[in-house]
Amino acid sequence: MKRLILILTIAFNIYSGYAQQKVVVDASRPIAKIQPTMWGLFFEDINFAADGGLYAELVKNRSFEFDEPMMGWELTAYNDSIGRIFIFRDETKTNAHYIRLQCNVDNTDFGVVNEGFRGIGLRAGNPYDFSILARSIQNGNARLNIRLLNHDGKTLAQTEITVNSGEWKKYSAALTPASTEEKASLSVALQGKSTVDIDMVSLFPRDTWKNRPNVLRKDLVQMLADMKPGFIRFPGGCIVEGRTLLSRYQWKNTVGNPADRKLIINRWNTEFKNRLTPDYYQSYGLGFFEYFLLAEDIGAEPLPVMNCGMACQFNTSELAPMENLDPYVQDVLDLIEFANGDTTSEWGKLRASMGHPAPFHLKMVGIGNEQWGPQYFERYKVFAEAIHRKYPGIRLVSGAGPFPGGEDFNYAWKQLRHLNADLVDEHYYSSPKWFLQNATRYDSYDRKGPKVFAGEYAAHDPRAKAPELKNNWEASLAEAAFMTGLERNADVVFMASYAPLFANAEAWQWTPDLIWFNGLAAFGTPNYYVQKMFSSNRGTEVLPALSNGKPIAGQDSLYISACIDSSTDKGSEEIILKMVNVSSRPAHLDITLNGVKRTDNKAMLEVLSSGDPLAVNSFSTPTAIAPVDKTMDTKGRSIEIILDANSLTLLKVHCKR
Repeated sequence: MKRLILILTIAFNIYSGYAQQKVVVDASRPIAKIQPTMWGLFFEDINFAADGGLYAELVKNRSFEFDEPMMGWELTAYNDSIGRIFIFRDETKTNAHYIRLQCNVDNTDFGVVNEGFRGIGLRAGNPYDFSILARSIQNGNARLNIRLLNHDGKTLAQTEITVNSGEWKKYSAALTPASTEEKASLSVALQGKSTVDIDMVSLFPRDTWKNRPNVLRKDLVQMLADMKPGFIRFPGGCIVEGRTLLSRYQWKNTVGNPADRKLIINRWNTEFKNRLTPDYYQSYGLGFFEYFLLAEDIGAEPLPVMNCGMACQFNTSELAPMENLDPYVQDVLDLIEFANGDTTSEWGKLRASMGHPAPFHLKMVGIGNEQWGPQYFERYKVFAEAIHRKYPGIRLVSGAGPFPGGEDFNYAWKQLRHLNADLVDEHYYSSPKWFLQNATRYDSYDRKGPKVFAGEYAAHDPRAKAPELKNNWEASLAEAAFMTGLERNADVVFMASYAPLFANAEAWQWTPDLIWFNGLAAFGTPNYYVQKMFSSNRGTEVLPALSNGKPIAGQDSLYISACIDSSTDKGSEEIILKMVNVSSRPAHLDITLNGVKRTDNKAMLEVLSSGDPLAVNSFSTPTAIAPVDKTMDTKGRSIEIILDANSLTLLKVHCKR
């Protein structure tokens, strides 16, 4: 009998990949509080993430303000005897350009067709709201034929608008396509001999986020809301800086009436020579008001990032002279008033006029993005003094440069410690191996120094083919291992976010990315599910999770963090273990929970795994790698579990301390 038991034990250990490893979690000795902002989102307008993405407008270059005013548009006929088009520039308008359509033949259509953002995605039976600013030039009624066309030019939906005024006037109509089409187009054509001026040609799905007209794409926002993020950083990183100071992001141009927001070129338009996107502009239809509203909607703290008087140091490195820094500082002060000021203040009044009289309760602001060197810190001091003088409760996020180490990084930390900085933004784009090796990165950080914002990170697998570095499982798993180290050091790391967030499958510049989308669909990468599992299981306090008295950060290819959630409304607390096994073999754990009493005999599991390190999700297989929920029958404070090879496993048990 003893021999049989021995054989079975050996067989079990061979199956599990390792001899049984003991893990002790002690709920009576919490290490640190976990900030509500621990896991969040970093939104940057890269990869057509705003126009052509989160912003639901389907017409590209709707106001003819691109450097080439007709980019995105084509004529329905190229014969002057049929019709002509004229481009006008009116300097009295914020968006100066508009076009004149002149049809010269009766019983004939002449006009323009918009291609959308690499096509217009339409769903059969769903209404789409069309609008246009127009005026009749010949003081008579002019008829506009509005059509949605499929990729072959066949009509999917059609309506007619009569332009009945010689003054600018907004006209609206609804179109409901007869079939679904990923790459549709929009035709706006005169019917018969007449002349009209047109501007602000717009098409939105009616089914938007929270049914708010003309704002955000519903499915993309829902994916963000499902992550239960603690914060959202916006409007990005490098676009805040701009290639030049003139092209920097200026928030005041992004509020008020969308038709009056002045479009600019997106800095990613020409950044990557192998991925030129000459049609990448920012209409600012998605502006700071919409960002604040989005943060409020999904329960996330807003984190706007502001230019500090420095253009991107990878580009022109332009500097605003110190004596001319006041307008940059004032922009931050005015932004805080816009977010938090009462409705009698200048900028609070504007917020109220846009439909939100209540404040947005802004608590933190980023000063600069990836700046480095003495020039940054002499400017940062000016911002910090002015902001803290007027708004002492606002926390500032400062930068440590674009790299996670080196001379500039060390210099930045020395300066920021001296300045008593609130939060330091660190960025890491590196190999999966780097992330595994750095799971202990913050174990030795100064507990009394500035807190860390892991503001941009992503594992880039060197085996993936450039430039399309796909979000494979090995990279995702390495990030999960690294994140256990972030959670274990929650007394130092207050915030963390993957980057970039979105990518249009037809118009990306940078990979890998968290969420991919086209005109009709979106899917979360394995990285998305890793982020979601951590963020939606945040917990309130970190607990020690030890093996042989040491934190588990790479021993036997295991990475483990533990927390307890005291915020549950279930009449009990919940212990949550996040366990990463980066080995190609299963792992057998014997977990002991000290300092608690179990309130039921169930353990809940979420398992994310794949046998193929290079496996990816896609539009055709969007959940090839996705969490699987399971339950285990367990008793008492001892739990045995076998972790799948190459897996992230969440173990959750109800308890009381």
